[in-house]
Amino acid sequence: MSLIATQIRQKDARFYFASYPSDRLLEKIRFISRFYDEAGAQIKPDELPAEDDVAQFIARVERSDQAFQREMSRPKIRAIRNFYETAVTQPPIPGTVLLFTPQTLGFDAWSDGSGIGKLQEPAEKFLVIDGQHRLAALEFYMRTHPEEAKNINVPCVIFDGRSDDFATEMFVIINSTPTRINKSHLIDLYERVSWAEPDRRFAAHIAEQLYRADDSPLQYRINRLGGRSKQEKWILQAELFNEIHRWVKLAWKEIEPAGTDKRAALRYYEQVRDFLKAAARVWGEAWGNSGYMVTKPVALKAMLRVCADLSAADAEPADGRVDRWAARLAPWTEQIAQFRNEGFYERFPSKGQVERVTKLHRELSKWAAIPTRGRG
Repeated sequence: MSLIATQIRQKDARFYFASYPSDRLLEKIRFISRFYDEAGAQIKPDELPAEDDVAQFIARVERSDQAFQREMSRPKIRAIRNFYETAVTQPPIPGTVLLFTPQTLGFDAWSDGSGIGKLQEPAEKFLVIDGQHRLAALEFYMRTHPEEAKNINVPCVIFDGRSDDFATEMFVIINSTPTRINKSHLIDLYERVSWAEPDRRFAAHIAEQLYRADDSPLQYRINRLGGRSKQEKWILQAELFNEIHRWVKLAWKEIEPAGTDKRAALRYYEQVRDFLKAAARVWGEAWGNSGYMVTKPVALKAMLRVCADLSAADAEPADGRVDRWAARLAPWTEQIAQFRNEGFYERFPSKGQVERVTKLHRELSKWAAIPTRGRG
């Protein structure tokens, strides 16, 4: 089938604007959201009441580790559906919905030079770059008010013939302000965004390996889902990324000439991995123990700064590095009692976590006799 559309050109880009009948559009889109596959097991949703149709709908939404869309919000869908039901003079969907298909669509332009013509619909369903909540609410409005919903035409911008990374980049561009997209979510997508700064992309590669690699002491201990995760986590991905990026910026003059691809990032990941293995050895039973602060964010961030200092002075040779660094960090074993939960904040007083991380970095470095580097 085809629909009337206007072809729009901007620089080297070409896309289409069309008015899509709501019932036809809902048959041509995929609802999909991002989730993280932890050891092959998807996080199970909470038990949902049978009468909560919105919750049941979201639970059935396709989830993929390769998707870029955020998990859908029940309150947001309900609020939009309520607006559709109550809006009279206001247009329910005044803004455009952005759709994407990797298929190159045929376009038969009219001969008058207006750019208007017939646009072929894709064989597969569209991905929604922007507007997924509006369309989900429209799905429910269609169920309860089918005749009214059929009279709604949805303004759509359609992108075709590009890779999935084009859709991801468009999503990030639209949602990259702090109030629109969770920072951990954005970090996941850095490597698929062409304009991301190379130092941020490099740091994101390291953070990704720390989360995924089978030999990482932090595997699946990094919280990429905010408060929704049901597994025990040690540190938010955004906090971890900030410390890795701090190190990368500090060492960028050495990193950049040697290469900034994934292979180069892997060398730095291996340094962090070996440091954490050495740290786990010297902390002993306190490592990963909920009664101690050793693997809480404030201590992990301070240790990552020590890692950056130690790596600058003693990264090579890689062979025997864990043993060599464990010997260097051995004095920490004598300080385990200082990291018990009880009284920790009194033993390391500060005005806030930023100051406390700086203080712990200084103390940990002093105990292990590791010179500290300048600020990033």
